[in-house]
Amino acid sequence: MAMLHIHKCLLCGLRSQVLQQRGLSVYTSVYRMNEDDIKEKLQQFPGGSIDLQKDQNGIATLIINHPERMNAFSGTMMLDFRERVEELEYWTNGKGLILRGADNTFCSGSDLKAVKAMSNPEDGLRMCMFMQNTLTRLLRLPLISVALVQGKALGGGAEVATACDFRLMTSGSEIRFVHKLMGLVPGWGGATRLIKLIGYRNALKLLSSAQQVDPATGLKIGLIDEILASSDEDSCLEEAENWLNQYIKGSSQVIRAIKNVVSGRELSQEESLKNEKSIFGTLWGSPANLKALAQKIKHK
Repeated sequence: MAMLHIHKCLLCGLRSQVLQQRGLSVYTSVYRMNEDDIKEKLQQFPGGSIDLQKDQNGIATLIINHPERMNAFSGTMMLDFRERVEELEYWTNGKGLILRGADNTFCSGSDLKAVKAMSNPEDGLRMCMFMQNTLTRLLRLPLISVALVQGKALGGGAEVATACDFRLMTSGSEIRFVHKLMGLVPGWGGATRLIKLIGYRNALKLLSSAQQVDPATGLKIGLIDEILASSDEDSCLEEAENWLNQYIKGSSQVIRAIKNVVSGRELSQEESLKNEKSIFGTLWGSPANLKALAQKIKHK
């Protein structure tokens, strides 16, 4: 009973710590970032939606839905996106996430209507910080996430794809960082994540050339993890689910712990070791651990 009590305390303490870190914004009032100000501004530009579906197997599907604008983010969609990510932070039974776009297109970045209306530097920086906060929280989710890139992932859409753990592409699709052509650089954290994914030299090439990255090139440079055989919407989603399932088999507690322990990449060496120890403590003697020991599993 004492061991069970210790285990529960460790689990509750870690859950509180992880939720606090996950919900922690990159930018706060210290950086003159008042999210209420930008939320009020974004609310003025409606259109589209971010739809969330959760199944009993622990896989959620997040859909960028604005097909008449190539799934570009309107102001209200940015707000919806934050709310859906916050909802997933508290989905304790979740193990995996597939992020996709509606109607055979991934995402074309920001809706130009909103961009033009918020062209002053102050609003632009606020939107930048708001989306960096949201995508950082997406990356920190205790779910193993996959971006299913079907059709075009352009500009901010390419940045959103980098906020998932993995990326899958269908034949004929493309990822393209078109920011240079707009007189900009990535502002939603895409450049920072891109360097970690493919290295400095490849990131510099993609950003400075604004080249189209097809599936074969994406696989070669490590930007994507697999090229899917399917091309229609339903079939490629099923294929993506099958691909994801190989990594989320088993207890949701264990899968979420694995994601959280790998998330230590954001920490210093010392803090990462402490994080790993804390997570290990929640699993040692847990039901999943005891069940595995009782089965006397042999590894060949």
